[in-house]
Amino acid sequence: MKNKIIYFIILATLIISCNDDSLDLYPLTSLSSETFWNTENDLQVYNNIFYNYARSSAMRLLNGHNTGGYNGPYARDGMTDNDNRSFAFNTAHTKIRAGIIIPDENPFSWGWNNSCFSFVRAINIGLANYDNADISQSIIDKYKAEARLFRGWVVADKVSLYGDYPWIDRELNIDSEELFAERTPRETVMEKVLADLDYACEYLPDDWGDGSAPGRLNRWSALLIKSRVCLFEGTWRKYHGGTNPDSWLQAAADAAKELIDNGPYQLYSTGDTAHDYNAIFQKDDLTGVDEVMYWRRYMPGVVTNSWETYFYMNCATKSMVEDYLCTDGLPINLSDLYQGDEVFENLFENRDPRLRQTVLHPDDVGYYNYGGYGDTGTEIPVLLGMAGAYYSQTGYHTVKQSNYEQAKLVHDGYTPCVILRFGEALLNYAEAKAELGTLSQSDLDISINKLRDRVGMVNMDIDNIPVDPRYADWGVSPLIVEIRRERRIELFGEGFRFDDIRRWKLGEIIMTKKDYGMRWDEANRNRFDPGPEPSVTLGYEVDPETGIEYICPNKDSELEYPVFEDKHYLWPIPVDARSENPALGQNPGWE
Repeated sequence: MKNKIIYFIILATLIISCNDDSLDLYPLTSLSSETFWNTENDLQVYNNIFYNYARSSAMRLLNGHNTGGYNGPYARDGMTDNDNRSFAFNTAHTKIRAGIIIPDENPFSWGWNNSCFSFVRAINIGLANYDNADISQSIIDKYKAEARLFRGWVVADKVSLYGDYPWIDRELNIDSEELFAERTPRETVMEKVLADLDYACEYLPDDWGDGSAPGRLNRWSALLIKSRVCLFEGTWRKYHGGTNPDSWLQAAADAAKELIDNGPYQLYSTGDTAHDYNAIFQKDDLTGVDEVMYWRRYMPGVVTNSWETYFYMNCATKSMVEDYLCTDGLPINLSDLYQGDEVFENLFENRDPRLRQTVLHPDDVGYYNYGGYGDTGTEIPVLLGMAGAYYSQTGYHTVKQSNYEQAKLVHDGYTPCVILRFGEALLNYAEAKAELGTLSQSDLDISINKLRDRVGMVNMDIDNIPVDPRYADWGVSPLIVEIRRERRIELFGEGFRFDDIRRWKLGEIIMTKKDYGMRWDEANRNRFDPGPEPSVTLGYEVDPETGIEYICPNKDSELEYPVFEDKHYLWPIPVDARSENPALGQNPGWE
């Protein structure tokens, strides 16, 4: 069995991999455990398969724009209050957003799946054999570290979705008792995960010498992944209940701080505050971009994607647009600088510059050539029912990750996908310190204020934190509210919001509010008339909080009134998995 695994892994690596030039051919008919585990090249070739697992649609680690892009990180905000979708596209996103998933289904391909167990099995086989190589222990250790990074990361991801999860650290066979065992308790699994991540952070090299384009995951990437995992676990335990949340939060802060202090990365900035924030998402090639720590490369004729044909479905919500601060650092309901939303363009006046680099301003149509409208005279927004393929359900077209030149390639695009970036480390550090109650102004200056400096936004002053009454029901300090707002703004469209809402235990507060779009009073109806199209109805209604009419996407459908119950913090174990192993049980509320 082990020899078959090795044969499959080498063959799959040779066929599938396109980003690693280090693959060598082997006489596959003579492979065996005795002849394979000898050289560093053997270990490197074996570990290449981990990247193929991680890039597959069955994982959400390095999957990038797989399956067109609508299940990748750039599209995942569609499960949240950030981004509204129609039921016709991204069915899984909209069902999760509406709270209508059913107990017997797997919401996404990257949910509970056998591919994860195959991935872990491959890692365990490697860990059982690396020491057989006739090479120095330091070289062996770095490949062990790479394997353990992937094992810790993928298992932590499954724990975040399902809670208790099987911990398997050896090669299993068809009669292994672990195949029919109960799930391992969450806290036990996460201690094992932390040990894997600690090992990776100690033994992975700072640089593999591969040019990092995109290359292999290095020690700095491991530190970012560790900070992400520990921040999730620490806040989960703090708000959902669990032991020692502060130890996890401290581990998150320490990992992020080491990366900030000693890593070779920095925020991308040319001094162009109007474009630097979204510039890395506009590029065709991210080689040498200091902020991007890991990215998914696509190549014409080798591996392509169709992300640019799907990104227009990302429609920012009223809630998202209203969360951007004014340039004085105050929320719109507290600032005298806010111009209101009666005139569409006024939304962008005196606001955080990241708003205009995320949501399309009518004057920027030519700059982005959004939807090919650049020289057509089309007025933005283009709404449901108006002429043009690139319409918006909410009126808020998103442009953070648009590259229309790529869109012309339809299903043969090569837009890269940012997987890990340095900006996240700054946010992880600030939040972990704030949750610990140890955040200082100097901490803000090396984290949140670096992000604000890039766009020319006023710095956050720890002694003058605004108190936004809209978030009084969150039950946390104004400082934590503002750090969470900063995270929402900076990471919009990068796939973090769903996990953030769940770990903060705010699902019942955030996810049950209706999504609205742009203001839709008489003035805007006259200006942006969708026109008569019997098959399309643009829904709108009076927002009960303001008494003003706004677009109401998916009105009169099962998606209009989102539901979030306590059971939705964890996903259900699908019926096929429970049929194979009844001892897995079911998560609370899904029985």
